[in-house]
Amino acid sequence: MTKLSVLDLVRIKQGGDARSALDDARDIATHLERWNYRRIWISEHHNSSGIASAATALVLAHIGAATSTIRLAAGGIMLPNHAPYVIAEQFGTLAQLFPGRVDLGLGRAPGTDQMAVRALRRPPQASDSFPQDVIELQTYFEPSSPGQRLVAAPADGTEVPLIILGSSLFGAALAGEVGLPYAFASHFAPDLLLDALRLYRERFKPSKQMDRPYAMVGVNVVAADTDYEARRLATSQQKSFADLFQHGTSGPLEPPINDIDDYWSPRAKAHAGRMLARSVVGGPTIVKEGLEALIQETSADELILVSDVYERAARLRSFEIVASVMGLTTQSLV
Repeated sequence: MTKLSVLDLVRIKQGGDARSALDDARDIATHLERWNYRRIWISEHHNSSGIASAATALVLAHIGAATSTIRLAAGGIMLPNHAPYVIAEQFGTLAQLFPGRVDLGLGRAPGTDQMAVRALRRPPQASDSFPQDVIELQTYFEPSSPGQRLVAAPADGTEVPLIILGSSLFGAALAGEVGLPYAFASHFAPDLLLDALRLYRERFKPSKQMDRPYAMVGVNVVAADTDYEARRLATSQQKSFADLFQHGTSGPLEPPINDIDDYWSPRAKAHAGRMLARSVVGGPTIVKEGLEALIQETSADELILVSDVYERAARLRSFEIVASVMGLTTQSLV
């Protein structure tokens, strides 16, 4: 059975603040855990007024303290922004706090603009060494040897699982070559999804961590009790993508509107439509059929759901409906 997990972007909402976004993410995770979602993902973004997850490891610790079984996944750490040694120390600490629950997803992009890249004090060519940095990072999580002079304590021996994230063929090939799970960011960059999954599976070589490929697929999902209500709720995310295209920036998440065509230009609609092509929006029947079709098309081992909904109760209801129609819960919730 394909597993389901959730990427929480820790969106700051219009009229809210970063603290409320962080607490919302923590509260959402407690519900996801009760509905048997496999993991919650937290991403790394910088220089954004609409996202509160810049310090990814701290957000995961905040969520971990309120939960007990759901896996805590970085989705992901943009490794070119950091020294692998420091990331090992951070996620080794998380692994000590929450044993057997931490996953470390790694991306090659900066997750920000060039101004923030300069502020991070990392060289522009840092991404060139991404494959070597992944291998180096993996060694820090292995048990240390007697007399070993450099140890990323308390990471040594925690063997935190690594996952390669990407939206191109580069990450797919790398994940296959080093025998790691692979997650494709099709929730915003869907064009190469099928090609990347095929390349990953073709290139996969068994490793200490994995003996077979494990592919994860990102998808936007907005579920509601009616198709109309789901389409209305989805306009908050559509507005964000339109703002990004039309103004070059996207601020706090805004409330939904009744007709998105009154908001975006034809060019913004086309642009957002391409980026959000992997979306399933509707009532229980449409959502079930849409997710099952995506699983059939991709043979995904896990779907990573993004539900960028402004209203907290409606967002919870979206995840609740998905859990019910996809068989995560034994009790019908729809």
